[in-house]
Amino acid sequence: MRTLVAPLEEATMMFSLQNAIDQANHVCFMTGAGVSTASGIPDFRSPTGIYSQHPEYSLSADNLRDHPAAFHDFMIHHMYYPQAQPNIIHRQMAAITNRKGTVVTQNIDGLDRQAGTKHLVEFHGNEYDLYCTQCGQPFTLAEYQQSYIHQTDHGLIRPRIVLYGEPIDEQVVQAAIQAITAADLIVVVGTSLAVYPFAGLIQYAGANAVIAAVNRTPLPLPAGGHMIIGDATEVFAALQ
Repeated sequence: MRTLVAPLEEATMMFSLQNAIDQANHVCFMTGAGVSTASGIPDFRSPTGIYSQHPEYSLSADNLRDHPAAFHDFMIHHMYYPQAQPNIIHRQMAAITNRKGTVVTQNIDGLDRQAGTKHLVEFHGNEYDLYCTQCGQPFTLAEYQQSYIHQTDHGLIRPRIVLYGEPIDEQVVQAAIQAITAADLIVVVGTSLAVYPFAGLIQYAGANAVIAAVNRTPLPLPAGGHMIIGDATEVFAALQ
């Protein structure tokens, strides 16, 4: 694995990623919570992330089933940032993939949609997609903020996201695999590649695909991967 550790102003660092994007026919961005921190949304696993103060159980199917009020309270107070706006990373990825590629994201915050990304796989769902588990009726965030119970049939209102202990929809998995298989350039951004099955998707990269990652610290990339150490917002702001 080649690691590029250089100031952002040095052309050698940016030229590699810019050149790879320019030459690629299909770019796939694999993204995680770190992409949205610049939009004011905390990540999960950093020293100041959500899991530094709350257990993973908070986002589990068991918590939703056994403690629906506590689950609702956690979602409302710690997971929703309706005023957040897409940042330069979201906007650049949308511009690139709308021409030639796909964003495959773990994020449930909806910012890729808001950025106008047309080719998008939301691997863990979207927290703004709210519905009644009894009848399927959709609900708005404003309605969910008021109650997690559907007053008509007393069904549970929940976001259509993948909680710990729940399987990922097979159609979503296949869409992600197809996007990665089709790509001749895969760029990992804002994720530690520590959470499976998302992290395992990179094994579907083609033999000739270029794999790169942008992160403040090195990641476990496949052999031959290019590691760009730096602030992703600065790296993406410098792309043309």
